[in-house]
Amino acid sequence: MLIAIYSIFVLIYFVLINTGYLILLFLGIQEVLFHNRKPDFDICDREGCKLVPGITIIVPAYNEEKIISENVKSLLELDYPKLEVLVVNDGSSDNTLRKLKSNFKLIEVTREMEEKIDTEPLKALYNSIKEKRLTVIDKENGGKADALNAGINLSRTDLILVIDADTLVERNALQKLVRRYMSTDSRVVALGGIVRVLNNCEVVSSEVTKAKLPKKFLPGMQVMEYIRAFLFGRSGWSRINSLPIISGAFGLFEREGLIDIQGFRTTTVGEDIDAVVRLHKDMRKKDEDYDISFLPDPVCWTQVPEKRKILSRQRARWQRGLIETITYNKEMIFNPKYGKVGVFALPFFLFFELLGPIIEMTGYFMFIVFFLLGIFSLPYFLLFLAVAVIFGVLLSLSSLLLAETSLKRYEDPIDRLKLLLLAVLENFGYRQFHTLWRLRGTIQFLRKETKWGEMSREDI
Repeated sequence: MLIAIYSIFVLIYFVLINTGYLILLFLGIQEVLFHNRKPDFDICDREGCKLVPGITIIVPAYNEEKIISENVKSLLELDYPKLEVLVVNDGSSDNTLRKLKSNFKLIEVTREMEEKIDTEPLKALYNSIKEKRLTVIDKENGGKADALNAGINLSRTDLILVIDADTLVERNALQKLVRRYMSTDSRVVALGGIVRVLNNCEVVSSEVTKAKLPKKFLPGMQVMEYIRAFLFGRSGWSRINSLPIISGAFGLFEREGLIDIQGFRTTTVGEDIDAVVRLHKDMRKKDEDYDISFLPDPVCWTQVPEKRKILSRQRARWQRGLIETITYNKEMIFNPKYGKVGVFALPFFLFFELLGPIIEMTGYFMFIVFFLLGIFSLPYFLLFLAVAVIFGVLLSLSSLLLAETSLKRYEDPIDRLKLLLLAVLENFGYRQFHTLWRLRGTIQFLRKETKWGEMSREDI
């Protein structure tokens, strides 16, 4: 009897979660279409670029000797008039700092710095003789969030772009972000752009010249995930002014806003989502009109894991970060004081993203139980298949259609056909493994595990 009741609960749960995703899809379509209709304008006027805000790009680097030099070169070539690049070497044990010293002619300097956010001790500060816009901090290891906070302390511009060391930013991406910043009446505290998969793309001089689908299966699946998560997920939340996450791989933040919340939290592996949620909390407490939005057009590219072991660690870590954020900010959930983020976004993430892996895996477990007890129900199986799998295929196909009609990144017809196939295959096998990885992250949180997990890098 209890099994039958729980099986009905699982079906109802999946109907609710898919209804939520469907609403997000429609909102995401509206947001993308709205963004595409907005006219471009030159951020500089006839008098020059006096009104353009300065941006400091903070690059946290830990054991990134393979890619750091090319990444910094590409950042310095971005098309933006007021730009500084700040690399934070977070106690690397490889040749990351040596590569930077050699390639950019670094000299040690001293500079007064107001430490508004506590960080691990700084060992040295370097400026580049070769490129005046480049500064390098060498500090004791404290993790990514601590490295970002050290960069916030040293930065002097109004805006900060947070990226990963393996992120390739398109040349005009900053201008697109700043157009939104300059054209919005309310106070803009954070903006995010879309992150695309770099694996197998053609890259010349650290710039993606042709988008190509990865040859390997796992990176190909992640292309579909990224398209769905960004285009209908984050666009949808942005449409109703309740975006709860901006990717740590590519996010523009107001420096003052980050200082007001004491920077990125160092006790979570989900520092990006936690910071955005706390920015919402802080601005709601101040009762200020503000903007935290996702833009579907400013694009950056990042390497994704190609090995199952590394991918599983990453997804488990993301799940832990989500649970930690929900735990740290639990007073916001269902609290109208925090607006739509408290009433809609955080409850959605709690009941569907946090609890989803547990309930989905128990749904699969029901099949095994029914089979072993000899009470396998074909109607239940078909209903579960419809609400848990087939609907997922439709969402993936809809996201893919939206991506290819609005952004048109993949020119090769074969790649587009492969994407269609991946949109279907993703829900048969890969999705179930992904659910297991997230479930493992939940277990790690309950065990209070704090390990980050190694991420391999390839040369850009």
